[in-house]
Amino acid sequence: QVQLVESGGGLVQAGDSLRLSCAASGGTFSSYVMGWFRLAPGKEREFVARISRSGTVREYVDYVKGRFTISRDNAKNTVYLQMASLKPEDTAVYYCAAGANSGINYRSYTYWGQGTQVTVSS
Repeated sequence: QVQLVESGGGLVQAGDSLRLSCAASGGTFSSYVMGWFRLAPGKEREFVARISRSGTVREYVDYVKGRFTISRDNAKNTVYLQMASLKPEDTAVYYCAAGANSGINYRSYTYWGQGTQVTVSS
């Protein structure tokens, strides 16, 4: 059983940056693909980014490309989401997730964190 705990959310202004962290415990972190998803009011959960087990392959949804960077430190059992040039439409609860062979579909992930709120004011 893998436990995931996100941190780093908060209230920022448009154009600001924020770094989310997700600490994992209870499993072999390096054996999991890690993903970030977000859930905004009135919208469905959506894929943001994912990173391969070794960190060499990264994938992003189009509207965060060039602004968000996903990374991982397998020695620290942590995955990060560096967010820059934040926009009000980035406001959401951000979740990290872990899965064995996971892609952009949230159903392919097995373990989920509790989420961290990111609010971007205009």
